[in-house]
Parts: sequence; C-alpha cells; structure tokens
Amino acid sequence: MAMQIVGRERRKLRIRRRVSGSVERPRLTVFRSAKHIYAQVIDDVSGSTLAHASTLSADVRGETAECNKSDAAKKVGAAIAKALLAKGVDKVVFDRNGYLYHGRIQALADAAREAGLKF
Repeated sequence: MAMQIVGRERRKLRIRRRVSGSVERPRLTVFRSAKHIYAQVIDDVSGSTLAHASTLSADVRGETAECNKSDAAKKVGAAIAKALLAKGVDKVVFDRNGYLYHGRIQALADAAREAGLKF
C-alpha cells in the first residue's frame, strides 16, 4: 500500500524539483513551527550548510524576547543575511519549503532582501 503525500509536503516536493542551491547561488530554506522560525542556507552540490539562524540562536534570541512572531522572523532574516554577507555570498535561491509566501515567511524574505541578499 503506497503512502499518500498530501498538503505542505506535496508542495515542498514540487518546489524542490525546480529549486536547487549551488556554490554561487545557495538555497535559503525556511521552516516554521508554532513558536519559532528557522532559516538555513544550503549548497546542494556539496550537501553542506553554509549558515543558519533561528529565533533560538544566541544572537537573535535576546532581541526576540518580547516581539511578535512576524517581527522575530524579520530579525532572523536580517541575521541570516548578515552571516551570508560575512562569508561573501550575496545571491541565494529562496525555498519557501511548501509554506505560502505570506506572513512570517514573507517577513523573513523581505528582511533578508533589505539586509543585502539578492533572490
């Protein structure tokens, strides 16, 4: 009996067929839970993570203590952009991971763009 893939997982697979990270344009992927948001930048050719940031990271955690979730996502977007620009990467491919481009996902992407990343 085959397992059926539904909902966000189906959208995620559809997106991942088209989006892949490389050395010059790594993939910025996001994951959101009920309380936190996570972002990581992946080079799919070598299978390595170049940078990561989340609301649980030490540098972001203190700033997001009294923020709402969208403001916390903005801070995570700025933090991931800062980490990437320090490594000399300014172009990425955005992977929304099956989530709608709305709310926290959009806030993170907009903040990363404002901080200097090009999608």
